[in-house]
Amino acid sequence: MTVSSTFWRRLLIYLHRWLGIAGSLFFVSWFVSGIVLMYAGMPALTEDERLEGAPPLDLARATVGVSEAAVRAGFTPSRILVGMHGDRPVYRFAGGGGWTLAYADTGELADGLSAEAAVALVRRFMPEHAHTATYDMLLRAPDQWTLQSRAFFPLHRVRMHDDADTVVYVSDRTAEPVMRTTRGSRRWAYAGAVLHWLYFTPIRAQAALWADLVIWLSVLGCVLCLSGVVWGLWRLSVSGVYRLRGGVSHSPYAGLMRWHHYGGLAFGLVTFTWVFSGGLSMDPWGWHPGTAPTRLQRQVVTGGAPRLGPLTVSQLRAGAVAIATAFEPKELEVLHFLGEPYLLARDPRPRPDPATLPTTLATLATGSADQRLVSVLRPEQGAFERFENAVFDEVAATVMPGASIIDTTWLRSYDSYYYDRQNRRRLPVLRVRYDDPVATWLYFDPHRGSIARKEERLTRLNRWLYHGFHSLDFPSLYSKRPLWDLVVIGLSLGGILVSVTSLAQGWRRLRRHAGRFLFS
Repeated sequence: MTVSSTFWRRLLIYLHRWLGIAGSLFFVSWFVSGIVLMYAGMPALTEDERLEGAPPLDLARATVGVSEAAVRAGFTPSRILVGMHGDRPVYRFAGGGGWTLAYADTGELADGLSAEAAVALVRRFMPEHAHTATYDMLLRAPDQWTLQSRAFFPLHRVRMHDDADTVVYVSDRTAEPVMRTTRGSRRWAYAGAVLHWLYFTPIRAQAALWADLVIWLSVLGCVLCLSGVVWGLWRLSVSGVYRLRGGVSHSPYAGLMRWHHYGGLAFGLVTFTWVFSGGLSMDPWGWHPGTAPTRLQRQVVTGGAPRLGPLTVSQLRAGAVAIATAFEPKELEVLHFLGEPYLLARDPRPRPDPATLPTTLATLATGSADQRLVSVLRPEQGAFERFENAVFDEVAATVMPGASIIDTTWLRSYDSYYYDRQNRRRLPVLRVRYDDPVATWLYFDPHRGSIARKEERLTRLNRWLYHGFHSLDFPSLYSKRPLWDLVVIGLSLGGILVSVTSLAQGWRRLRRHAGRFLFS
């Protein structure tokens, strides 16, 4: 054997051995938490849940228009919501690094909530526990469940003292609940999402550190998997030349190490794809663009800068009246489409799950029946469900200057890039493919008059490398349950077998080395 081959052999052995000793526990936790994550994610308060607990919109006391309130806020808001705080109409503005609340009856900016006001708000939000709700504390830094809610800080934490140990977080900026957790959701999140994503507060609070940690652990995990597969193939004997105590074997190992050898050969490449795709979830080194439309594309669709002048009290009232013919609005969102302002209201009342309906009805249930739009400039024309298909022909042609349209398709069922297992993404949408250098696809949403998604050549590749490999998100499998569940759990159990056998052997090796060190 040459010196060169001896060097590579030893390098391969020691790389796999010591990376395995250091990383086996990580792998066990990732596999176990991944199974939990299939069925339980992080706690959340959905938009429908937030709206369902909100008071009905009443603009009778409103006297100040959106434009005047925005001037007092000191910035042009990127998002405008018209709602209620108790019995007072308010404007909620996003921008300037967070959210700002302005009262529509006086134009004054809110200066935060007292503890008593926060508890009173939660009691109205969850009246069934009004007698047991108590104030906990004011959070100025995120805890485990509010790491994604920084734009709403500070937060008031209120405990309900019910059987589920419910905790509600209220934004001091918007005077609304933004998060709700229960004992069960917290426990499952710790066992699943927190463990799988390394989402522990001290680490996740430092975004750059967390991202680097996940990326480099993934890199080391890939090296561990590949070195194991190569070494496992190197040591495998097809003819069975290894003579062990139990007879002739294809593997030179016995006991747990034989299980590790065969298990690694069976599940090593799948484990590699999971670790590799897990690292891609962090978009390492910005290797692909995002799926959000560019600023220029958004401006073409909205028609430029937002028009706040027409958002007078009288026009808001007229819009709310038009929408009330379909359902009683609780909140109005201001949208701009082709230079014109519109009001959007959503009805949070429960609807049938599309998954339980026949195909034709499921398509309708995924549509816009739970929302209404109305023109701010022409509220007398009444409310409508979504913008007409024809208006997007001109938009699609102008949103990508210098590029020609290859084809346009109105999707009434999901494709491989615009989809959602929970059927939360709206249908239909218009998919337009362009002949620009990066092969852009844009998905236009007629329910909001916006671009719902942008796909380019690299983002489509990332979709398969990340979602495809990490979630086995392939059309032939992903939509077929419980087949998908059985495949993912089976492969995960195989990965646990490989990791546990390595962990046991690594522990023995560490004990031997420790003994030699102590008694040398």
